[in-house]
This record gives sequence, structure tokens and C-alpha cells, in this order.
Amino acid sequence: MHDDRKLVENRIDRVLRERITPAVYAETAPLELAAWHVPDEPVPVAEALAARYEPFEVGTRWGRPWSTTWLRATGAVPAWWAGRHVEAVFDLGFVGDWPGNQAEALVYDLEGRPIKGIEPRNQYVPVTGERAGLLLEMAANPDILANGFLPTSLGDKATAGDEPLYRLARAELAVLDKEVWHLKLDVEVLRELMAELATGDPRRHEILRALERSMDALDLQDVAGTAQAARACLAAALSRPAHASAHTISAVGHAHIDSAWLWPIRETKRKTSRTFANVTALAKDYPEFVFAGPQAQQYAWVKEHHPAIFERMRETIKAGQWVPIGGMWVEADGNLPGGEALARQLVHGKRFFMDEFGVECRGVWLPDSFGYTAAYPQLARLAGMEWFLTQKISWNQTNKFPHHTFWWEGIDGTRIFTHFPPADTYNGTFEGAELAHAVRNYAEKGAGTRSLLPFGHGDGGGGPTREMLEKARRLRDLEGSPRVEIEPPDEFFAAARAELPDAAVWSGELYLELHRATYTSQARTKAGNRRIEHLLREAELWSATAAVHADFVYPHAELDRLWKTVLLHQFHDILPGSSIAWVHREAELTYARVRAELEEIITAAVSAVTGDGQATWVCNAAPRPRAEVVTTPGGSAVFAEVPASGMVRLDAPSSPSPVTTTGDETGTVLYNGLIRVEVDAAGLLSSVLDVANHRELLAPGSRGNLLQLHTDLPNEWDAWDIDAHYRRRHTDLDEVEAITIVDSGPLVGAVRVERRFGASRIVQTIRLTAGSPRVEIETEIDWHEREKILKAAFPIDVHADRTAAEIQFGHVFRATHTNTSWDMARFEISCHRWIHLGEPGYGIALANDATYGHDVTRTTRADGGTTTTVRLSLVRAPRCPDPDADQGRHRMTYALVPGAAIGDAVAAGYALNLPLRVTSGGAATPPSPLVTLDGTAACVEAVKLADDRSGDVIVRVYESLGGRATTRLRASFPVSSATITDLLERPLPGNPVAVEADGGIPISLRPFQVLTLRLSR
Repeated sequence: MHDDRKLVENRIDRVLRERITPAVYAETAPLELAAWHVPDEPVPVAEALAARYEPFEVGTRWGRPWSTTWLRATGAVPAWWAGRHVEAVFDLGFVGDWPGNQAEALVYDLEGRPIKGIEPRNQYVPVTGERAGLLLEMAANPDILANGFLPTSLGDKATAGDEPLYRLARAELAVLDKEVWHLKLDVEVLRELMAELATGDPRRHEILRALERSMDALDLQDVAGTAQAARACLAAALSRPAHASAHTISAVGHAHIDSAWLWPIRETKRKTSRTFANVTALAKDYPEFVFAGPQAQQYAWVKEHHPAIFERMRETIKAGQWVPIGGMWVEADGNLPGGEALARQLVHGKRFFMDEFGVECRGVWLPDSFGYTAAYPQLARLAGMEWFLTQKISWNQTNKFPHHTFWWEGIDGTRIFTHFPPADTYNGTFEGAELAHAVRNYAEKGAGTRSLLPFGHGDGGGGPTREMLEKARRLRDLEGSPRVEIEPPDEFFAAARAELPDAAVWSGELYLELHRATYTSQARTKAGNRRIEHLLREAELWSATAAVHADFVYPHAELDRLWKTVLLHQFHDILPGSSIAWVHREAELTYARVRAELEEIITAAVSAVTGDGQATWVCNAAPRPRAEVVTTPGGSAVFAEVPASGMVRLDAPSSPSPVTTTGDETGTVLYNGLIRVEVDAAGLLSSVLDVANHRELLAPGSRGNLLQLHTDLPNEWDAWDIDAHYRRRHTDLDEVEAITIVDSGPLVGAVRVERRFGASRIVQTIRLTAGSPRVEIETEIDWHEREKILKAAFPIDVHADRTAAEIQFGHVFRATHTNTSWDMARFEISCHRWIHLGEPGYGIALANDATYGHDVTRTTRADGGTTTTVRLSLVRAPRCPDPDADQGRHRMTYALVPGAAIGDAVAAGYALNLPLRVTSGGAATPPSPLVTLDGTAACVEAVKLADDRSGDVIVRVYESLGGRATTRLRASFPVSSATITDLLERPLPGNPVAVEADGGIPISLRPFQVLTLRLSR
């Protein structure tokens, strides 16, 4: 009793490690093994059952990268083990203990029925009866981050090689000595708790002496025979109740499964089955267990590929032990998906859970996305959500977020009750240090008393283990520890809201001060998503128009399938560009396929309206009327005026003021009566003059569209991060290879500028068209740089103390100064289709059709004026986890809009992303647009037929300028009634919407309000 404390602790640790843990499985017996190596991609279990197996032994190497080996394990259970707890134990050759980024297996019986998964921290399969007969589907997934953030060829099957990755280390029958196993857990819980208590805390010393007595009672040569006595020495220490004021941890089982990341989508389909099999098996053994499972897409995969596991899931949900949560198709990126796409994430996710299980999710569950748009609170509430959860903001590099439980207010004023688990993890394990950190870290101490802890191995799945649940039992009411209560998330949020009804309010976006490069990495993936989002808008609009006006059969099933494909690829490691090469290679192919299908739908719908013929028709899917130059099917440039969300037959094109183009060796001038653009001998913009306002956009002595190349090697997390030090070194790309006038009017003036640098080439076409207030810069990049980032800079002569950047259904303002550490941390920010900067009385917009990342800085010139420089982030070249990220060709267009108010920025963003569609048709009379709105503040974001196939027309509108708007919606078909609905097209309580005698529907919107209307025909 007088041993030094540290010596006692060392003794406890060694006995636990070297004597107790090995004695958990005291008796073993061999299994007979045979293996079949799948030649290529994974196969169903039926094919594996019929395959030819060869003898296999423990110690044999197996598994070339991304391959599958089926292992058959059979053996007799020794007769003297009768009545004991027998398990088959497998070590596939695990390296380390991360469950999700290495070898895994799903175990079946010899009839092909799935049992459970095998991972590094979950290696057992229960065995009953006299013989064991198991079939393991072993996946040889490589550890992509084994060497940190160094480039590796393992991220694609095509480059990974054939060298086996693993060596089977264990496959045997064993008896689980439950008394020893429980002793191990008793010691771990008390040892971990003791380590977190203050040195002078009497409870610490009580635990230490109890553990010491336990070690004294344990015969190291007969651990099994003395385990019960050793446990008895710990009983009193484990029975002391928690203090009345102890913090409460509301724990819920979880298994964060990235729908793709360091593995391809096809492997995630198998991960979900392994993990969900584990969860359903665990639920049978622990009646108090509650599991929270998000991401409807993953349920759908299991339903398709493993219906037996899906039925087990259904039973567990009925029993109340499994709670579908999140209400999203996948855990999408929190910044990059468009507004309508975020709405559809919620619609498709919630509807799946309601249709399959009769469960309506009440909260958004997004623990791991890289920042969260300020549009979320409104969209969540419009989907019937009551709470929001994440923990990723705890990763901030600079500023510690001040709250864990609070009200989050969106751009329209909507608030949602929000919680960040103060344990700072979504992969909880109930370790003492983790629980103690949650208590110390909890920001609402003194007002709130509880926090949430998702527990279970995650990222690559695995989920909760029986050891976690045993620890939770011991920690339910234990002195010195927070109380641990396993309960559904809805119950936690109800209790937290009851004790903190006046919690603090955080207004605006939840900006993550990390992973800022996800706005730019894998630019082709982002461009593919952007284009498909807008094609989906067109497909729905023109299909609805054709269904109402031309008896076209609305393609409900096709659009549903395509939407779900796009939503999957908005997962928070696909769209942000942080996955392996395999994922992004497949994403590009998928986008190409989806684009082709959508073009077919659009062509069919438009043709149903226009009819056959050689007349030129122009279609405008944007919510603003357009007057622009288009190219006819014959290749001629004409000027077209098209109503919002409508189409015209181009019989007599009008002729605006022409574009003049003049040039010599010193430069080129483009002029259309609205804008005068000078392109100098280096191919840069030396002047952009807003003629109407007599205003030069560019700061004195500066040049616009200056391409700047930076070294870009972050401290870690290559594809995810861009660190502030990148700004200290750059090269201006002002050397030009060729400048050519490629269009010289009367409707188009254009200059092509060609550059080479390093191993790369850039061709930019600077274009001015008749009647247009935009200078468009079409950019083609053949990119072969490494660890670089390319930016396009525009030094603007305005004194802008903030910028407006488009987000979903609105915009946010961000400071251009660095007054505070919060401002300084936003050195790379995101926008959607436009960014706007200005001073009172004058502004400019920079619109884009493919990029998201940008930065804005402000400097004072020698003349006393202010230059505000906005730079678009065009392309990066990280090398981990994809060593060839972004290599190859990219195409994007951005446009400078002089003299722009916010409304002009909105219009430019739509115009650039929804180019006028020119097609051939017959002599039919163009129908009126299906729906229109008066004024410019309110925008139509989506027009479609109702999902219930009733034929009702669904119209989603929003206020776009940040002010109140009163408008009238007009439909080109008789409307019998109009109803305001939620995102799922269900009526919302409140006053009915009036339909006036002339068919107009008056609408009043608050700033940035999103409104969904159901129009019955």
C-alpha cells in the first residue's frame, strides 16, 4: 500500500496488457481453411459459394490492392467446450487499429446468410453447435494514408499493382472467458477514469488502491481462476454513484461511413453491409443499445445488395434500437451543392425513411462536412427538421467556436436548435480521456448539463462494439465520471432545448477555418456537378412545360434516379475533391452519362412543344428575361430576346448596337456601346470602362485577369487545405505566346490569348457581345503543374469593406479587412455563381460557371485610393490522396460585370450557368412561360410536376436581394388552387394563397425567404 503511485500504475498497465488481455481467449482450436481469389471485381455470395477453393493457411499472404478473397473456415468445436461461449476469431493481417482504411470482411454462414463484419477492433464471430462453418468475404483495401500525406499509386486499381497487401495472422476457434473479459473492462474503465482525476482527488487514490488490491488478488499464472476474486476487489469502486451535479453524456451508437473517400463507391456499398450487420447483431445482445444511422443512400444500397441485412435493420428500427437520422440522401458537403440540390438532399432522404420505415427524421446530422452554408437553418426547417448537429467546427485552426448548444440563425432569420458534441468526435469510444474532455470543453457549463456523444468506429465504418456498450454500462452512474445515458438523438435535443430555451444565437455561416482548398480541388468534379445541377433545372422546367402544354409524359422515374445520382456525388469527400483517384475518375464518367441522359430528356420535352421543322427556337431556363447573342444551328450569330422561363421562335431577330473590334501591336479594343475593353500586348485587361457610368473598373496602374501561380504545399491534408503561407510566393503569368482577334463583329468581338508556363498551356478568349453588360473570359487549361494553385486576379478601383457572395437561395456578406482573427481566418472563401463588391453608388460582379474558391484583399494606393482585388481560384494540383489530381484539361468561363447591383449579379450568374438553348422546331406558336414572377427581387428556382404524380405543378421561389418583396406569380394554365407547402410538397399551416380572377397569385416574401407553391390544375 505504500508503493509509489507511478509504479503501481505501471504494474496495472503491464498486467492488463500482458496477462489479462491474452487470457480473454484462453483456449483455442484450429480451423480448416480454403480460399478463392476473385479474379476482378467483387461478386455476390451465390457465386462465391459455387467457386473452387484451394487450401489456405494462417501466415499466407493474400490480397492484391482492391481485390477480394473468399475464405472458407470450418472446424469441429471440441466436445469439452460444451456450454461455453465459443467464437471464431480472425485477424486478416490488420495493420494498426483503424477499422475503415484496411482489410475488412463480411462473414456468412455456408448457406450464404450474412452474420457480421470483421474489422481490426471487431474480430469475432459467435459459434453455436458442434461445428463451425463460415465464409469470409475479405476485402484487401489499401491504407492510403499509411505514409501520411505522401503521394501513393494505391488510390486506383489501375495503378495500385499486384503485390499482396496482407498476411492472414489468425483464424481459429476460441473460448471467450467472460469473467476475464469483464475484468479487463473493469480495469480499463477505472484506470482511464483515474488518469483524468486530479492528483489530490481522494477518488483517484481510492481507485488506485482498489486496482492495486485487484492486481494482488490475481494469480498471474491462473488469470482465469482468479479473475472473479480480482473483480470483487473493484466492485465497490465501480458501484459509487456519480455526483448529483455530474454532467450527462447522451450517447448514441453511430458508424460514420464516408460514401466514398479513401475507397471507391463500390467499396462503400460493402462497408455499409458489414457495419449494419454488426449493428443488428449487437442490438440483439444489448437491449439498451440505440444506433443512429444517417444517409438514406446507404440504406438503399443494403436493400439492393443485402436484403437479409436490410430486413434485420427494419426489425431493429421497429424495436426502437435503430433510429434513421439526418434526413438527407447523403451527408453532403455543406457549402458547394446548389440551393435546389440541398433541398432535394432533404426531400429524398426524408422520403426514403418515411416510405421504408414510417419514420420522419427531425434533425440534420452532418458531423463531418467542411463548413455549413447559412441557408441551412431555413432549408432544414422547411423540411420539417427541428435540430442540427455537427462537430467539424471544432477543427478550426484559429478561433475556438464559442458554443456547443445554441440557436443557429440563417440568412432569412430562421433559427434551428444546434449542438456540437464537446467530445470533439463523432467516433466516440467511452475512453476516460474522451469523456473528461467533453466535460471540460462544454461551453454552456452553468446553464446546460448535457451533451451528445456519437460512439462507434467511423469514417470507414465498423460502428459500435460490445466493449463500448459494456463500458457504457459501467459509466452509467459512476463517481468521478459524467453519467452516460444511451438514448436517441431526438430525446437528447428535447432535453437540451428544455434546459436551454434561451441559448445563445450564432448568425450566419458556420465557416470552417480549415479545409479551405475543398472549394477548388478536383475542378472537373465541381464543374460536372455545377453543369448537371443546371441541366436538372432545365429538364424539370421543360418537361413540366411540355406536360402542361403538349401532353408530354413527365419522366418522374428518370429524373428521380438522376437526381439521386447527383446527390450521391455531392457527398462531402466527392464534391469537395478529397477522395482517391478512382472516385474522381468514376465521377467524371458518371457526370458525362448523366449529362447525356438529361440532354435527351430536354430535347424530347422541347421538341414536344416546338414541333418539327427548321425554324430557330430559343429557350431560356433562367428566371430573368434575356436579350443576348446566340448561335443558330447553322452557325450564325443572332440576337434573341427571350422571356424568363420561356421560349420564342426566332423569326425576326433584333439588332442592338454592334460590337467594334480594333487592334494593332499595342493591343486590342472591344466596344459595344456599354463597355469598352482594352487588351494590352500581354493579353491582359488594361482597361474596362463602364461607358454609361463613365467609370473605369480597374485600379490605376493595374491589369485585370492577371493569372497568378502560387506554390501550394499545405502543412498537411493536401487535397483539403490551403494554408495562408501560400500567398507569400507567386509568379505573374504575363508572358504571351499569341494574341488573335477571333471575332470582329457585328454581334461578337473576341480576342484569343495563348500562354505557356511550366508544362501547362492556357487559352483564354475574351469576349464582348452586342447588348451585353458582361466581359466574358472563356478559359481552357491544359494543366500539368504539381503542388501549385492558379488564380485569376482583378484589381478593382472600389472601396469595398465587404463583399457579397452567392450561396444557396441568397448571399452572405464577408469583410474585406482583417480587423479580427475571425476576419483574418477567412483568407479563402467560397461563392456559388457570383461575387459582388462595391461602394455606395457603384459595384461590380464577377460571375462564374464552374469555380467556387476565391479571395478578396484590400490595399491603399499612393494616390490615397483603395484597390479591392478579387481573385478566383481556378485549379490546384495536390498529390494526396490523388497524386494526379486535376492533371489534364479544364474548361470554365467567368465574366466581369461593370456597374452591377446585387440584382445584376444574380442575373449574370443565372445567365452564365443557363446558356440560352437554341434548337430547331416547327411553326407552332410559342407557349407563354409556365410560370413567371413580377419584378426582379423574387426568383423562380425550380418548376416541376409534383412527386405524387398528381399533375400539380410545384414552383419554388425565393427572395434574392436581401429585402422584402411583393410580387405576383402568373401561370400560363388555369389554376384551381394554390397551396404553400414544405420542401416535401406537404401543405403548411397558415392562410391559404389566393388565386385572383385573372389567375395571378400575390406573394409576399421576407428577405431571402424560400417559398414552395403547389398549383393544382
